[in-house]
Amino acid sequence: MSQKVSSGSDEDLRFAGIDERKRKRMISNRESARRSRLKKQQHLDELIGQVVKLRAENAELEKRIEGASGLLVDVEAENDVLRAQVKELTERLRSLNSVLEVVEEVSGLRMDIPEIPENLLEPWRLPCPVQPIVASSNIPLT
Repeated sequence: MSQKVSSGSDEDLRFAGIDERKRKRMISNRESARRSRLKKQQHLDELIGQVVKLRAENAELEKRIEGASGLLVDVEAENDVLRAQVKELTERLRSLNSVLEVVEEVSGLRMDIPEIPENLLEPWRLPCPVQPIVASSNIPLT
């Protein structure tokens, strides 16, 4: 049985090759990890930028909603006043028509007593067809 005896220098070269490959792989892994961290940081920065932008947009939308809500309250209040006025004026017209009917009966004269229009008796019915309301995003609400 013959044993192959290797010299020390052959073994050193073989281990040196392994150590060199390990060292290169470590350097490559570190560089890859560094690139990955940079990419992750860039993505995080982009997300933070989006958050800032969306928060600003939300604040602007909240202002516009507040403005629109204020206008809505004003319009509803005005509508309530107008409904009350319609009701009051309708009652006055009925009352005046009743007086005219009494005068007509007492005097025997024929009077032209106008009928109360349907839209005054039923104000929820519109006298004209409903037109669609078109909203535009560029109309300032404030």
